[in-house]
Amino acid sequence: MTPSSKLIGTVAVGATVALALAGCAGSGGGEASEGGGEAPLETIDVNFGYIPDFNGTSLLAIAEDQGIWEEHGLNVTTSSFTNGPLQIQALGTGDLDFGYIGPGAMWLPASGQAKVVAINTLGQADRVVAQPGIDSVEELAGKTVAVPEGTSGDMILTLALEDAGMTKEDVNLVPMEPAAIVAALSSGQVDGAGFWYPALATVKQQVPDLVELADNTDFEDRVAFPTAFVAGNEVVDEDPEKAERVLAALRDAIEFRYDNMEETIQLTADFLAIDAAQVEADAGNVQVLSLDEIDTWTEDGTIDTWLSGMNDYFVGAGKLTDPTDPSTFYTGDLFLAAGQ
Repeated sequence: MTPSSKLIGTVAVGATVALALAGCAGSGGGEASEGGGEAPLETIDVNFGYIPDFNGTSLLAIAEDQGIWEEHGLNVTTSSFTNGPLQIQALGTGDLDFGYIGPGAMWLPASGQAKVVAINTLGQADRVVAQPGIDSVEELAGKTVAVPEGTSGDMILTLALEDAGMTKEDVNLVPMEPAAIVAALSSGQVDGAGFWYPALATVKQQVPDLVELADNTDFEDRVAFPTAFVAGNEVVDEDPEKAERVLAALRDAIEFRYDNMEETIQLTADFLAIDAAQVEADAGNVQVLSLDEIDTWTEDGTIDTWLSGMNDYFVGAGKLTDPTDPSTFYTGDLFLAAGQ
């Protein structure tokens, strides 16, 4: 059962742990100075990756516009990526401290390559699509199907094929980067794809009759599609102050987003330098979670249940050898402590 949450798609217009320092306020206030005031926090540099869509960008846009990074003594440099696996690689090399991933990349932290430090939203943007004239997943048999490997597009294609009694071996699977899939679908070079919005909106400008064969809601009784923020293992293990401050800042941004949907859409559009209507359409495929929901579901084990279900999927899909206990890669205790 999918927990109830606030659907951003109903809006019309519409990228920490304990207290940052002993004696600091959860909102990022500095230590008391000898004169009785608060000394400013020493600034910490942070490299943060994101994907340029509503899920991957909205919190970073809020934190930048609302001065949340500065409030927590953070100097954040953001870098755009096309997918989550590339960010996990950058975390491993130390080029990033934090990043954003969709559900399809969750097997990477589950395999020990990063830590999930904050749950973000529940994604509803993934689709299995096909060229006009292909009206069922079964009709993809023997046809050329593109997918960005290790992403939520890969995940939803696998689930849809399973429901149809098929596997990836029943189609001519072609791994592609997202930009290449847009071009291939638009030009008819591939018959179908496991892909997502908002990129599919661009495809539909060229192929308005593109057929949607499956979406996230078809599988919500078996698996959730959480998006999340991740950190390098060394950041969590060796730089707790950086993790503390970033988690506290993300909590502030999560709260702002839930209470200010229309403004968040505009801030995201400004951050990405795109039209707000495009962000609004993208946001319509997102299930936004309140801070209270994330805290409650972290405490009562709901999020662990989501992650365990995903791990079972990843084992079946060959991404993981054995199921992994979510407590080994989801630092929910640190996220909760950041709000105390």
